[in-house]
Amino acid sequence: MTAHHLVARRFISDHAKSLIDNAVKQNALVVFMKGTPDEPMCGFSRAVIQILQMHGVDEITGVDCLQDPEVREGIKEYTDWPTIPQVYVKGEFIGGCDVMVQMHQSGELHELLVKEKLLDEETNPEPEK
Repeated sequence: MTAHHLVARRFISDHAKSLIDNAVKQNALVVFMKGTPDEPMCGFSRAVIQILQMHGVDEITGVDCLQDPEVREGIKEYTDWPTIPQVYVKGEFIGGCDVMVQMHQSGELHELLVKEKLLDEETNPEPEK
């Protein structure tokens, strides 16, 4: 691989990588999103927050990607995932809105949240209407 290839593939700045690393490592659950958990600025971010809230997750750390263009683009490079929102649990990338919806519907999300001690086993999501 030539030096040109190395430079061409590295889009994430040191600033963005440091911020993302810190957010992922210091929070049990973090959502890189458009807006904040209290005020999501897109439907996909809102859906992810609502799913987590339905499961009884009280503490959701959100990183507003709209506030920092480097983070907005850097998070996509960090995970090689093209869209926002992105959800991390205990340092592990879980997925975006589509993955969260699938995990919610299959019951996998509840299992993951219990396994990672973000929920008590007795906590059940509200039934879908």
